[in-house]
Amino acid sequence: MRGVVTVIGKDKVGIVAGVSQKLAEQKINILDVSQTIMGDYFTMMMLVDLTNAEQDFEGVREQLHELGKDLGVKISIQNQEIFDTMHKL
Repeated sequence: MRGVVTVIGKDKVGIVAGVSQKLAEQKINILDVSQTIMGDYFTMMMLVDLTNAEQDFEGVREQLHELGKDLGVKISIQNQEIFDTMHKL
């Protein structure tokens, strides 16, 4: 299964490292990443492969939510199929 991870919040040191480390700990592979700084705000979107994840999808979602609290950003993950369906034109 693939997922789309989004990260949004005030820019500060350690966001990319923190998210990447948490994904690596869970054996989640980052397939693609896009990030930008808009003024004082950091935004990042990642396409990830959850095939070998150590937790189920809800467990991963909760871990990322807690990490977001620690980093002071909002981190969300959606199933790629659902994300694609929601964003079709």
